[in-house]
Amino acid sequence: MAPVAACSHVETIAVTEPASSPPACEDCIRAGLSLVHLRLCLECGHVGCCDNSPGRHATAHHDATGHPLIRSLQPAETWFWCYVDEVFLQPEG
Repeated sequence: MAPVAACSHVETIAVTEPASSPPACEDCIRAGLSLVHLRLCLECGHVGCCDNSPGRHATAHHDATGHPLIRSLQPAETWFWCYVDEVFLQPEG
């Protein structure tokens, strides 16, 4: 399931599913924060919370690592986001 190429970072996708089940934002758990939605880093598999969550850990992960792409882990959501190109991507098919 590769996203439609609308950015130059699609080739960095190395991970498509979280390593742990159920996935969780470990940063929120450590800090005792509540979260809204989860996002998966498609380069290393880090799971972080969305920007509507108090910790904004998915974006913080991008800022710290430069990893460009995340995928929503919400049921029925199939979009990807490229932080570098600031574009939503939809998977093909």
